[in-house]
Amino acid sequence: MIDLKNISVDFDGFRAVDDVSLKVCKNDVYGIVGFSGAGKSTLVRTINLLQKPSSGEVIVNGKNLLSLSDKELREERKNIGMIFQHFNLLNNLTVLDNVIYPIRKLKISKAEKEKKARELLEVVGIADKAKNYPRELSGGQQQRCAIARALASDPEILLCDEATSALDPKTTKQILKLLKELNKKFNLTIVIITHQMEVVKELCNKCAVMDKGKIVESGSTLDIFANPKEALTKEFVETSTNVIQTIEEVKANIGILKENELLVKLNYLGESTTEPLINDLFEKFGVKTNVLAGNIEFITGTPVGNLIVSLSGDKENLGKIGDYLTKKKVGVEILGGKDGIF
Repeated sequence: MIDLKNISVDFDGFRAVDDVSLKVCKNDVYGIVGFSGAGKSTLVRTINLLQKPSSGEVIVNGKNLLSLSDKELREERKNIGMIFQHFNLLNNLTVLDNVIYPIRKLKISKAEKEKKARELLEVVGIADKAKNYPRELSGGQQQRCAIARALASDPEILLCDEATSALDPKTTKQILKLLKELNKKFNLTIVIITHQMEVVKELCNKCAVMDKGKIVESGSTLDIFANPKEALTKEFVETSTNVIQTIEEVKANIGILKENELLVKLNYLGESTTEPLINDLFEKFGVKTNVLAGNIEFITGTPVGNLIVSLSGDKENLGKIGDYLTKKKVGVEILGGKDGIF
């Protein structure tokens, strides 16, 4: 659906995007996450050539957009809707007329345009606001109007540029739920850029992490959350799970660990979240487990969990459980106690 090949974007000697290649498949909800200045907005704007790359290829639906004439490019852009952080609505037009605006020149009757706009307002949940002006709407309602407007030309692709950054947490969840529904209802391919890993976790099936114009890690959202490889990716994942804060709180309250006692973080994935591993550790190895903190959440329908525990037992048996947990596909990170036990 979208194939960016070796994209670079230069601004007066500054390279905002540096030789990035990225593939987005049909019906993906693809998240691109990074801190401010990472280059993610610039990269996404190359998909519809709102930002022309300095080098590389932009292939959308098998067509290299950079090789098209202006007229051909205008036609292709109708297939790519876009929503923004600050909504970009026309304040002098009603909500209904904002949605009609992209299709105002279509060779269909005014009644047909209005009918389509009202249907889209119904889909996004603000049909009762058709006669209102943008200034009379809440932030969430304005973004719903912007989404309806982006869908007016029946695009296959929807680009979201920090679409929830200006919204409160409750409204953000509502907009993400709506985008998820639209992905299924209209077979939309969605690319969303954000600095919030919570957004990726809630919405996306795939994601990429950007830093200094480059993609440092990419893959399925489940893989990224369950097994982040790069330091920056780990940092983003930890901000959305509060694991670091939890570990620090546990360490501050646990006191001095006893001889042959370990403070450990266990990472669970999929079926391992439902196995009685704590019971098994005692029955098989005589290792006692004290659960200090933990959580389980679902990433694209698969359970992913973390437990902060203290493990106690004789040194020999403690040394055996590392291999056992690995076989059970449970990640183990020693947070305190004697290193080298397992």
